[in-house]
Amino acid sequence: MTKECFDVNCRQCPRLAEFLDQVGEEYPNYHARPVAPFGARKPDLLIVGLAPGMHGANATGRPFTGDHAGILLYETLFKYGFSSSAESLSADDGLKLKGCQITNAVKCLPPQNKPLTEEIKNCNVFLQQELAALKSGAVIIALGTIAHQAVIRALTLAQKDYRFSHAAEHSLPGERCLIDSYHCSRYNTQTRRLTESMFHQVFARAAELTGRKVPA
Repeated sequence: MTKECFDVNCRQCPRLAEFLDQVGEEYPNYHARPVAPFGARKPDLLIVGLAPGMHGANATGRPFTGDHAGILLYETLFKYGFSSSAESLSADDGLKLKGCQITNAVKCLPPQNKPLTEEIKNCNVFLQQELAALKSGAVIIALGTIAHQAVIRALTLAQKDYRFSHAAEHSLPGERCLIDSYHCSRYNTQTRRLTESMFHQVFARAAELTGRKVPA
């Protein structure tokens, strides 16, 4: 990403900056800084998550890498032709995304995985720039309600006109499409709120919309 779209030294949110300082002291080998988007510079699929996980992206410096949430995500990306590998192990494992980029609504690890509303708003400027860089006809997948709302906010659209619902599709300006999905968190997958087939349904539709061959 360009410098304008991401700042690894951002400390705009005092609570998050202080928390990352503490985490960095406790885990000196962790990334423990804002996590940059990962993938193609001009993607036709943008995946928006919530925020880095403590022992996942916050540790490795790559979104959805190193924790449970990334297992299903990268397996699914590979299945539908968006990734060179079904497993993301580290930021230097050679994995490449194909026409796809992964980002988060909040770029810093929040305490208890719960960012404050003000922090989501502060970070929204980065998401605005990421969305502005998308080509016409691009697809956005929002993983969870907060990611969905962050996308709508970044596009200065009315939240009441775009309600979150799993597998719902929303037409956006620029002939782009937003598809909602429950987040692929450990809680959601273990409680079966989100099943593998439900998640695959979302990505099969994204593959279809972006002109990829959908596996049987």
